[in-house]
Amino acid sequence: MNNFWDSITGSDLTRQWKEFEARAEALPDDHRAAWEQIKGHLFPYAGFTGRNLMPILDAALGLLEETAADGQSVDEVLGDDIRGFCTALAGGEGARTYRDRWREQLNRNVAKKLSRLGG
Repeated sequence: MNNFWDSITGSDLTRQWKEFEARAEALPDDHRAAWEQIKGHLFPYAGFTGRNLMPILDAALGLLEETAADGQSVDEVLGDDIRGFCTALAGGEGARTYRDRWREQLNRNVAKKLSRLGG
């Protein structure tokens, strides 16, 4: 019954949102600024309750957390097109092109990291 009530009232979303914001507070300034931009660019993709965005926001925040922990800058990971990154995450128009671009960027980052480890 409690899960049903949470779904109706949205209290689970409020709790999850507070958790996201607490995690974002721990990020470096540039990553936190990117988080603010990501939220703004993803909101147009929200359904009636915004519930559909929660896994997407969680993944984006996780990416920011990982890259901050690895010492990577936001530009290294997202480039200068945060709007395009959000389009790819949300599956909007042109998402395939953006996804391909982010995949290439990720592959370059991984290759760079591996070459540092091996050399």
